[in-house]
Amino acid sequence: MPTGLRRFQKTGQLHFVTFSCYRRLDNRGAAAVRDLFVSALERVCERYQWAVIGYVVTPEHVHSLVNEPLKGSLVKAIQALKLCIAPRRHERPFWQARSYDFNVWTAEKETEKLDLMHRNPVTRGLVAKPEDWQWSSFRHYATGAAGVVEIESEWTARWREQMGIRLSVRPGPIERFPP
Repeated sequence: MPTGLRRFQKTGQLHFVTFSCYRRLDNRGAAAVRDLFVSALERVCERYQWAVIGYVVTPEHVHSLVNEPLKGSLVKAIQALKLCIAPRRHERPFWQARSYDFNVWTAEKETEKLDLMHRNPVTRGLVAKPEDWQWSSFRHYATGAAGVVEIESEWTARWREQMGIRLSVRPGPIERFPP
């Protein structure tokens, strides 16, 4: 276990969370497995009343920008997500035991983390353009299109307002940064 690791939770802040497959091995190389992960992410979000601001799923790791769940803790929500995707019998662990959690304190840092996530598949040579990688929130931010995972964004807030939808499961507009 790393020494000096400090997590700041129950702060009301967003969290940039990264977790990897065991030894960063390509455990999610197949599109079907990435599809399964995205579906599991949405189910866990509903169960924990957890909002996703952005995400990307690559063959060996996941980045997400999330709030703190209204039910349970961030650690429990991540653990539940990992359990949804880990095979029951496997010769080695599927996921690394730990995750990296960075509190996002400013709007500038939020933009930086979203850009990092959305550029990740291009940087890694998986696709030529961010919009070509279907396992991320990039298309939502570029076009407002809804995907499997509901993204908490200005697009979503406007759509809900136009439809007269009041949230009962997910948090209302996220107060991301104090005035």
